[in-house]
Amino acid sequence: MQLEPTKIKQFKGIGHKLNPIVIIGENGLTEGLINELQRALDDHELIKIKIASADRDDRKAILIEAEKALKFQTIQQIGKIALIYKAAKEPNQKLSNLHRPL
Repeated sequence: MQLEPTKIKQFKGIGHKLNPIVIIGENGLTEGLINELQRALDDHELIKIKIASADRDDRKAILIEAEKALKFQTIQQIGKIALIYKAAKEPNQKLSNLHRPL
Protein backbone atom coordinates (compact mmCIF):
# COMPACT_ATOMS: atom_id res chain seq x y z
CA MET A 1 0.00 0.00 0.00
CA GLN A 2 2.19 2.82 -1.27
CA LEU A 3 0.71 6.30 -1.06
CA GLU A 4 1.22 9.02 -3.64
CA PRO A 5 3.63 11.81 -2.65
CA THR A 6 0.74 14.32 -2.60
CA LYS A 7 -1.14 12.16 -0.06
CA ILE A 8 1.97 11.80 2.09
CA LYS A 9 2.43 15.57 2.09
CA GLN A 10 -1.25 16.04 3.01
CA PHE A 11 -0.98 13.49 5.85
CA LYS A 12 2.16 15.16 7.21
CA GLY A 13 0.25 18.45 7.33
CA ILE A 14 -2.60 16.85 9.24
CA GLY A 15 -0.18 14.95 11.49
CA HIS A 16 1.64 18.13 12.47
CA LYS A 17 -1.35 19.08 14.63
CA LEU A 18 -1.73 15.66 16.27
CA ASN A 19 -0.37 14.49 19.60
CA PRO A 20 0.84 10.91 20.21
CA ILE A 21 -2.07 8.77 21.40
CA VAL A 22 -0.19 5.50 21.95
CA ILE A 23 3.15 5.18 23.72
CA ILE A 24 5.22 2.06 23.22
CA GLY A 25 7.27 1.60 26.38
CA GLU A 26 10.31 -0.46 27.26
CA ASN A 27 8.25 -3.69 27.16
CA GLY A 28 7.83 -3.28 23.39
CA LEU A 29 4.82 -4.66 21.56
CA THR A 30 2.59 -6.56 23.94
CA GLU A 31 -0.73 -8.10 22.95
CA GLY A 32 -2.62 -5.33 24.75
CA LEU A 33 -0.59 -2.65 23.01
CA ILE A 34 -1.20 -4.21 19.60
CA ASN A 35 -4.94 -4.27 20.34
CA GLU A 36 -4.87 -0.62 21.38
CA LEU A 37 -2.93 0.38 18.26
CA GLN A 38 -5.44 -1.51 16.09
CA ARG A 39 -8.36 0.23 17.81
CA ALA A 40 -6.74 3.64 17.41
CA LEU A 41 -6.03 3.03 13.71
CA ASP A 42 -9.58 1.76 13.12
CA ASP A 43 -11.00 4.89 14.77
CA HIS A 44 -8.61 7.59 13.57
CA GLU A 45 -6.78 6.15 10.52
CA LEU A 46 -3.87 8.60 10.92
CA ILE A 47 -2.20 8.72 14.34
CA LYS A 48 1.03 9.63 16.04
CA ILE A 49 2.75 7.15 18.31
CA LYS A 50 5.72 7.55 20.62
CA ILE A 51 8.35 4.84 20.96
CA ALA A 52 10.00 5.42 24.32
CA SER A 53 13.23 3.52 23.65
CA ALA A 54 16.49 5.43 23.94
CA ASP A 55 18.21 3.41 21.20
CA ARG A 56 17.53 4.43 17.58
CA ASP A 57 17.92 0.88 16.24
CA ASP A 58 15.49 -0.47 18.85
CA ARG A 59 12.90 2.17 17.86
CA LYS A 60 13.27 1.24 14.20
CA ALA A 61 12.94 -2.49 14.98
CA ILE A 62 9.81 -1.91 17.08
CA LEU A 63 8.24 0.19 14.33
CA ILE A 64 9.00 -2.45 11.68
CA GLU A 65 7.55 -5.18 13.92
CA ALA A 66 4.39 -3.12 14.48
CA GLU A 67 4.08 -2.46 10.72
CA LYS A 68 4.20 -6.19 10.02
CA ALA A 69 1.71 -7.04 12.77
CA LEU A 70 -0.86 -4.35 11.93
CA LYS A 71 -0.13 -3.70 8.23
CA PHE A 72 0.02 0.10 8.47
CA GLN A 73 2.24 2.53 6.62
CA THR A 74 4.71 4.80 8.36
CA ILE A 75 4.30 8.28 6.93
CA GLN A 76 7.11 9.90 8.91
CA GLN A 77 9.39 9.17 11.85
CA ILE A 78 11.28 11.89 13.67
CA GLY A 79 13.14 10.78 16.76
CA LYS A 80 10.78 8.93 19.08
CA ILE A 81 7.60 10.06 17.28
CA ALA A 82 6.11 8.25 14.28
CA LEU A 83 3.13 9.23 12.14
CA ILE A 84 1.34 6.11 10.92
CA TYR A 85 -1.62 5.48 8.60
CA LYS A 86 -3.99 2.63 7.92
CA ALA A 87 -7.19 3.11 5.95
CA ALA A 88 -10.29 2.08 7.90
CA LYS A 89 -12.72 -0.39 6.36
CA GLU A 90 -15.58 1.87 7.43
CA PRO A 91 -14.27 5.37 8.27
CA ASN A 92 -16.05 7.09 11.14
CA GLN A 93 -16.57 10.70 10.08
CA LYS A 94 -16.63 11.86 13.72
CA LEU A 95 -13.39 10.13 14.78
CA SER A 96 -11.18 9.95 11.69
CA ASN A 97 -8.38 12.50 11.60
CA LEU A 98 -8.73 12.55 7.81
CA HIS A 99 -12.44 13.40 7.67
CA ARG A 100 -12.93 15.93 10.45
CA PRO A 101 -11.52 19.38 11.01
CA LEU A 102 -8.82 19.59 13.68
